[in-house]
Amino acid sequence: MSPTPPKACLRVDGTGIVDADGNRIILKGTATGGHTNMENFITGYPGHEHEMRAAMLEVLGREKYDFFFDKFLEYFFTPHDASFLASLGLNCIRIPINYRHFIDDLNPSVIKPEGFRLIDRIVTACADAGMYTILDMHTFPGGQNQGWHSDAGIHKALFWNFKDFQNRMVDLWVAIAKHYRDNTWVAGYNPMNEPADPDHVNLQAWYKRVEKEIRAVDPNHILFLDGNTYAMDFSAFKEVLPNCAYAMHDYASMGFPSGEPYVGTPEQKEFLQKSYERKVEFMKGRGVPIWNGEFGPVYASEAEHEYKKINEQRYNLLGQQLSIYTSDKTSWSIWLYKDIGFQGMVYVNPETPYMRLLKPFLEKKKRLGLDKWGRDDGRFRDVAQVYEPVIRHFREEISERFLNRRYPQVWKIEGHIHRVLRETLFSEIMCWEYASFFEGKSMEELDELAASFKLENCVRREELNEILRADAARAG
Repeated sequence: MSPTPPKACLRVDGTGIVDADGNRIILKGTATGGHTNMENFITGYPGHEHEMRAAMLEVLGREKYDFFFDKFLEYFFTPHDASFLASLGLNCIRIPINYRHFIDDLNPSVIKPEGFRLIDRIVTACADAGMYTILDMHTFPGGQNQGWHSDAGIHKALFWNFKDFQNRMVDLWVAIAKHYRDNTWVAGYNPMNEPADPDHVNLQAWYKRVEKEIRAVDPNHILFLDGNTYAMDFSAFKEVLPNCAYAMHDYASMGFPSGEPYVGTPEQKEFLQKSYERKVEFMKGRGVPIWNGEFGPVYASEAEHEYKKINEQRYNLLGQQLSIYTSDKTSWSIWLYKDIGFQGMVYVNPETPYMRLLKPFLEKKKRLGLDKWGRDDGRFRDVAQVYEPVIRHFREEISERFLNRRYPQVWKIEGHIHRVLRETLFSEIMCWEYASFFEGKSMEELDELAASFKLENCVRREELNEILRADAARAG
């Protein structure tokens, strides 16, 4: 029997989020990233989802293409997954969405009903398990940021330069708000994931506009508003919008191959605390709720040297971050629920058809360092050295005055070169190689490949899940 729906939508009350009776609710959960918005490191393809899908369509043909991706979407998240997450004590699941499930770029004025059917299935499964959901728009036409996860296929955020793109996404959010306005299991809407507005003013104008339009059809649901520059910068924010929580992302470099190992020194703990405080200064100063929409380390595989030691350090890092959030009663959503073995709470078993088929390609992609997320150039020096002369050339020919002017400046020139050469151009071409592994597959074989993502075909990362279970059990 499904649990009784909440009597009313959650709402903002001062620095907290409360239910219909005024009880404070601390949202603790994870995200279904890689599902309704696919990402390269999560499911194994290179580059950008729309490029991978185009290559797959070319190889499979329309009938098999539709069959495979329909099955993938069916199997990736089911009521079984929702029940598992609820068993850990989690109470809210963030649903990252690719706008293309709702809008065809060649017919942008029509909102596709199949998008609602897809998201409804997840919302309902979570509600039946007694969990709230937050709807997160993870991609935007033209790209709201410069990263692979905005699925623009370029290295610029053109969304901010085209009013048509902005109008289109306001209209989509109005349609979504109309659809879910009476659903009290939906905790709220995350209108834009990780915006990166170079001018630092367009984002606030769009937030103000979309908030007004959403409120006209749905006055009750909370909006969870990300900071600028990948949800890490609120320095240019001028005002607080009503019934809004403000969302930051709190990744720590010590949780990745490129960062220093976390050994729990006082200096490292102080660094984590200061990084967090910088990101939440706006929320604390304005007295509004904090939602940490993404955080979490990545994990070494058994094939890597001293993987147990590395992962123990990463678990300790996670524990320290959770203790910071607990002290502030901060709501959070860890990244990530399910993948092929890098960061997920569960991951696809290496012996499944999908992983066996793609093993040589995945090893090649990792060696080439095509994915930004968790790239390990320290381990694969032969490939890393290919790019060093290019970086050196830029540094030699461009004045120091201009070298790191390109936004986001925190990437420095190295990050922008890797974005263009490895993550965009190289990865786009490699999509055809990825798709070639599916050539000639029968419907039955495609079903088996998609079924690799079923929960029963996944390995559970028990140490991680126990940490999350223990934290979820803490009193708010």
